[in-house]
Amino acid sequence: MVTRTDAPTRREQILKEAARLFAERGFHGVGVDEIGAAVGISGPGLYRHFAGKDAMLAELLVGISGQLLTGGKRRAAEADGDPEALLDSLIEGHIDFALDDRPLITLHDRELDRLRESDRKLVRQLQRQYVELWVEVVRQVYPDLAEPAARASVHAVFGLLNSTPHLSRPGALPGRAATAQLLHRLARGAFAAAGSGA
Repeated sequence: MVTRTDAPTRREQILKEAARLFAERGFHGVGVDEIGAAVGISGPGLYRHFAGKDAMLAELLVGISGQLLTGGKRRAAEADGDPEALLDSLIEGHIDFALDDRPLITLHDRELDRLRESDRKLVRQLQRQYVELWVEVVRQVYPDLAEPAARASVHAVFGLLNSTPHLSRPGALPGRAATAQLLHRLARGAFAAAGSGA
């Protein structure tokens, strides 16, 4: 999700490997030593960066929810009031997440209930704000679409875009650029279908 040219920090490396391992084998199926080995440090060495696996999981899930919302707000500010351009930009940003952070989608689906209640509430709060950002834009592009239908459409498009972890067989995706274009067309088509039936 974060586009940068400098090397990832040790903390970011740990989080990336933790997300991959948790997604592959489940939160309880991965030990601290395995995460450490994946980044070339001892398991106990991880405790210099995180209090434990629970802290890693919380930072991953709260972090990605915050990044999506921050990215959405940035895109809104850059769109200069053009709702069509903003909708396309939001879709592109979410596609980047869906293709580049696939383990986090799996992790969210499987492990959200393992978070402490306060962290889970924060994830839900950030997600609601992100959804409402989309709902507002969708209703600007399709003004006849009622708010509940717009919200349902946004959730449906998220389901479509977030399906990428289920396409993980070699050759299942046609290549990143082609997949991104396909997902974008499908998302716009879904919104257009919802708007035309308003």
